[in-house]
Amino acid sequence: MRNIRIVLVDDHVVMRAGVRMVLESHPGLLVVGEASNRAEALAVVASTAPDLVLLDLDLGEENGIDLIDELLVTVPGVQVLVLTGLRDPEIHRHVVRHGAMGLVLKDRAVETLIKAVETVFAGEVWFDGALLAAGLRERIRPGGAHPPNPERAKIDSLTPREREVISLIGEGLRNREIAARLVISESTVRHHLTSIFGKLGVDDRTELLIYAYRHRLIDLPR
Repeated sequence: MRNIRIVLVDDHVVMRAGVRMVLESHPGLLVVGEASNRAEALAVVASTAPDLVLLDLDLGEENGIDLIDELLVTVPGVQVLVLTGLRDPEIHRHVVRHGAMGLVLKDRAVETLIKAVETVFAGEVWFDGALLAAGLRERIRPGGAHPPNPERAKIDSLTPREREVISLIGEGLRNREIAARLVISESTVRHHLTSIFGKLGVDDRTELLIYAYRHRLIDLPR
């Protein structure tokens, strides 16, 4: 299997050096370029055509969120994974809207970063469940009776197996891992996801997780 080719974009040299060391200590990951600002990032990405850009949002006076759109235009098909110390739940929603495939907080374990890189490279979405949960908690009023859920008919149409799949997605598992856990094939997992998306009216895993948190199909991370 070929290496996952990565470009690092962060305005701190020491941070880039540390992340490079972490990534390249893991088999299959190769850092092919680094950049400290927008201009360097676009030039390096254009010349190296990486599989994935690991992007810090705080680039000094420049906004990393705006850079996401430009990176995707410069190299169509490149995946963008945001690595940030910013914990605002709104940030997560913004980076997804701009086309990033996920977000990892800088204080997460090394293993989390590696898994996020591999997940995004595989074409799947990675996001910080705690951040999403925090944003959703702000919209959930404590106490009081819950009004009737207009989505109940959709939710009741889910089979027990489909609910299991949703629960495992909530744990951050990929299709291959879900298949292993449930002792089924990956194609069967994909079939279940297609059915779930159709029943709940969502388009992808991110929307599914937001829906599942909102309607309490899975627990909010603490």
